[in-house]
Amino acid sequence: MLNKLSPQPGSKKQKKRVGRGTGSTGKTSGKGHKGQRARSGGKVPAWFEGGQTPLKMRSPKRGFTSRKTEKFDIINVADLNRFGEGDVVTREEFVDAGLVRGKNPVKVLGNGDLDRALTVKADAFSKSAVVKIEEKGGKADII
Repeated sequence: MLNKLSPQPGSKKQKKRVGRGTGSTGKTSGKGHKGQRARSGGKVPAWFEGGQTPLKMRSPKRGFTSRKTEKFDIINVADLNRFGEGDVVTREEFVDAGLVRGKNPVKVLGNGDLDRALTVKADAFSKSAVVKIEEKGGKADII
């Protein structure tokens, strides 16, 4: 049964054989005459504008981005509810819970409400986060 299976007629198309003589797209092999795109490895990125100054460089620049600003991984107070009552929560617990990736320092912000008392150890806290953690009898420690 399986030995009699074959593809539908016309569903399989033969690969175009380029560069095999003048009869079937030989000679220049469908690449035209000379130029970068006719050469081997002559690919041009989609954003390349032929040597003209690129749009990104032509457009006006505004503002300033300081390289000294510290980038934080952000956690909200509401996210801390997944931990148990009285737990000591550190960066490792945040990473295990999937709240942060663990590459940047961690900052706890005061978004949402906290249901239980926790000891939270992080690199930075917002004022509202410290107030909400201490209201429930917890502690906010800066490492």
